[in-house]
Amino acid sequence: MRKEILKKLVIERIDRNGKIVIQEDMTISEERITFYLNGKQLMSVMSIPKDQDAHIVGFLMSEAVIESIDDISSLRISDDGLAVFVEAKINEANIQNLFKEKTLTTGCCVGITGNIDAKILKEFNRTVHQYHYSRLFDAIEDFYEQSELFNQTGCVHKTKLVLEDGSCIESEDIGRHNSIDKTIGKAKLAKIDIKKSFLIVSGRLSMEMVVKCVMHKIPLIISKAAPTHLGIKTAQLHGVTLIGFARGGKMNIYTHSSRISTEQISTYSKDIANAV
Repeated sequence: MRKEILKKLVIERIDRNGKIVIQEDMTISEERITFYLNGKQLMSVMSIPKDQDAHIVGFLMSEAVIESIDDISSLRISDDGLAVFVEAKINEANIQNLFKEKTLTTGCCVGITGNIDAKILKEFNRTVHQYHYSRLFDAIEDFYEQSELFNQTGCVHKTKLVLEDGSCIESEDIGRHNSIDKTIGKAKLAKIDIKKSFLIVSGRLSMEMVVKCVMHKIPLIISKAAPTHLGIKTAQLHGVTLIGFARGGKMNIYTHSSRISTEQISTYSKDIANAV
């Protein structure tokens, strides 16, 4: 049975002049989805009941609990859509690490992320693959024009993985982390090479968002929102090109700008030049 993602309701809308209009509106479904791994309950997460199989795959591979898509022997969603069952060969040390220490993330308690500090210390993305600046601007413009659930509800985050050949994989969810995990999970289930892709997200670029790129060797992440200082530091340390404030025909490149191809030569602003 497929769960309804959109819910209709009647609201009262009032304007600045005090005029009240009764009309139909749309809101998003939010459900508790429970993940089971090798016959045991792993965790529950508040999420949209869509792409639940990709969600758990993306999450477990982001946490290195499952190291290869070929390690999964069985993947099933329950009839009511509220549980996902995975049978797989797992990394026992990493699953213990997952529950050893939990950090309350900046994901508004909706997304899920584990204890990632220890296992990314030696991860550094050394790819020399480049992205033309015009391609990034085109992709970010398309990103916000094609957000179906957001346009209907204004209530979701979106992630789009742009592949080397220009094709895209995308997901929407109430949680920033969830939308990334679902998108990456779809790519992994399809056995697509994502090492020359780039990731567009709708939310702020905090540390745990960048770490998901680190774990999957995605060289570049971009958002119209702001990065946090720790997000920038994490990207710098692990070789991820981080771009924020991608809006209004401009974008800020915070780390590893050599991956951005342009005909222009970088110049200092007058204020910075004077300060130097």
